[in-house]
Order: sequence, then C-alpha cells, then structure tokens
Amino acid sequence: MSSERPSGGSRFRQLIARVGFPHLLATTLVLVAATILLGVAAKATGSGLACEANWPQCDAGPFDLFPANLPSFYEWFHRFVAMFAGFAIIGSALAAWRSPSIDTRVAALVVLGMVLTPIQVVLGRETVLQYEMTILSLHFWTAVLIFALFVVATVLVWESSLTRRHLRGALALGAVSLPLHVALSPIVVTDITEYSPSVQMAQYGVTLALLAAAIVAVMIGRRRLSNRRLLGLLAGVVMLTFVVVFLGRRAVMTLNPVLDDLYLVFAAILMVAFLAGIWLVPSASSREANALSR
Repeated sequence: MSSERPSGGSRFRQLIARVGFPHLLATTLVLVAATILLGVAAKATGSGLACEANWPQCDAGPFDLFPANLPSFYEWFHRFVAMFAGFAIIGSALAAWRSPSIDTRVAALVVLGMVLTPIQVVLGRETVLQYEMTILSLHFWTAVLIFALFVVATVLVWESSLTRRHLRGALALGAVSLPLHVALSPIVVTDITEYSPSVQMAQYGVTLALLAAAIVAVMIGRRRLSNRRLLGLLAGVVMLTFVVVFLGRRAVMTLNPVLDDLYLVFAAILMVAFLAGIWLVPSASSREANALSR
C-alpha cells in the first residue's frame, strides 16, 4: 500500500475537477457583475465616502472593520463582495493556469483578469481617498474590462454546446436590453421621475446584459457562421454596444446635450443592427444551418 500523499498541485486539480471549471468561471462572472452593481449603488447613494473615508476599514466595530450606518453599509458590502470576487478571479486564474485541459485562450483571459484585479483594488482605494471623476471612471472601466474578459472566457469554455438558437437568443437579449437602457437613462427617465439610485442600478444591470449579449453573439457567430457579411454585422454590434455604453455614461456624467444626441443616434443604429442580426441569422445557407444545429 503506497504511503505517498497527493501533492498540493494534484489536490488543487482534484478540487477543481469536483467543482467543475466552467461552473467556477460562471460563478466568478456573477461575482464580478455583482461587484460592479454594488459599486454603482455605493456611488449613486453617495456612500463612496462613507466609512469616514477609511480603506480598507470602515467606521465601526473592532478595528473599524464594520459599518456604522446605512450609507457605510453600502460601501462596506461593496468591498465585502469585491473581496470574494477577487478570490474567485485568482482561483479561476490558478485553475486555468495549472490545468493542462483548459484552453490556453481561456487561461490567458482569466490570468489577464487576475493581473488587472490588484490595479482595480488600488483604483477602488483611490476612489475613497480622493473621489475624483477621472479615478471613478478608470475604476468603472477597469471593472467592465474584467467583466468582458470573463464573459469571453466563459463563452469559450461553453462554446461547443452553443448553437444558432443561442446566437439568436443573445441578439434578442440585446434588442430587449437596448431600449431599456435608453428608457432608464437620465435623458428619458427624468421626464417621468428622478434618476434615483434604484434606477441607476437597474440601468447598469441592463448595461452588463447588453455588453454580454453583444459579446456572446459575436463569439457564437465566429464559431458557427461562415457568412462574412453577417460576421461583419455581429462585429459591428459589439463595437456599437461599447460606443453606446460609453456615450450613455458620459451623458450621465457631463449632462451634455450633444452627447445625449449622439447616444440616441448610436442607440438607434445599434437597435437596427440587433434586429438585422435576428432577421439574417435564420437565412444562413443550408450548410451553415447544418453546422449550427450540430
């Protein structure tokens, strides 16, 4: 009977095998999205400078580790979830790096996400200590980049089971999310009610859905379609989505009528692109349809 004990590396691989790397990656993606939305909530409620501008401590309890009031709780809870998101990012990266069965593209994406994580932590610290708009923007866009990296990695892991139906579903999600994004923007919603913290969280939730839909659509299309024009359309959807998200955020921050108009124009173009994609995907050739159905 062998007395050899499994090495640390083999134990780690056994743990990942039990959990399932695709599920670990999906869980990490959810935690990253939750961290972004909680950060939006903290900013929207004016809680970014709660915790008496302490970091990483807060303003109550032993060593000032816990929140003293509701605004402090928003900021504290954002940091609390971000901590678990960070651990999940590191765990995903280590699992991808140490497992020979993981696609090297997936490993590269999640490792890049891990490299960006300490940068994001430093930016989060600076939002508390300085709270400047430039730092807030960098903090937000770094989080969005990490989110996008994990969306791409998750799709790569699951892509063998994704078909034309999922492609159309992603385009349909984008087509539904886009008008909601516009309706929840200050350009429209302030004619009905105020741009409250709950409205802001809803709009940014739709933002993440919109980004994910565009990325998923182009990635499935790249694998399942050979029609170059349709692939070009899907690539245009991704670029337009990032433009719309960027202009929508800038319009909120600057209240510039020109940016408002540009946001609405590009949103309209993107809507046409989503609908055209939904219409054109089923009209692929029979060879493409057979490939999609496999």
